[in-house]
Amino acid sequence: MPRQEIELNPVDFITIGTIGPKGQRIFHLQGGREKQLVSLVIEKEQAWALSEAIREMLEDLDERHPDEDSPLEVDFTGLDMDLREPIEPIFRVAQMGLGYDEDRNMIVLVAQELVPTDENADPDETEPSVVRMWCSRHQMRLLSGFTLEVVKSGRADPKQNGRLSYYWT
Repeated sequence: MPRQEIELNPVDFITIGTIGPKGQRIFHLQGGREKQLVSLVIEKEQAWALSEAIREMLEDLDERHPDEDSPLEVDFTGLDMDLREPIEPIFRVAQMGLGYDEDRNMIVLVAQELVPTDENADPDETEPSVVRMWCSRHQMRLLSGFTLEVVKSGRADPKQNGRLSYYWT
């Protein structure tokens, strides 16, 4: 697949959701701008880590650059944080990063494609695709809080993750 570079600047919405039953859920990071919809597959651990990274970044930004337009409390009442149809992921995410544009007071989420390594592959075909989603602080605060709820809604004991535990007395 040829390398893609997609920029949603700014997003109209951003969310993380799952498809499938508990224990077999597939996590999706999804964002959209106008008629463009981008869906990516991520791991549960990536969703949790992203939520934590956003929370830490926002705490730091709120301390260094207070923003009166971004409420500190998260309220999902009346918000549609569901995945949008059609859910057609363009790639599986290898890594994500966050950045901040102080002049615009915007946070960018950068997601990079997981590319299988093959010594014989053409270097042009192994260059990962990249998606950048530019968000307000409020959108990121909602994403962080909602993502934690999505991660927690899985198995009763997420540490199990399908592993068998042995107990003896």
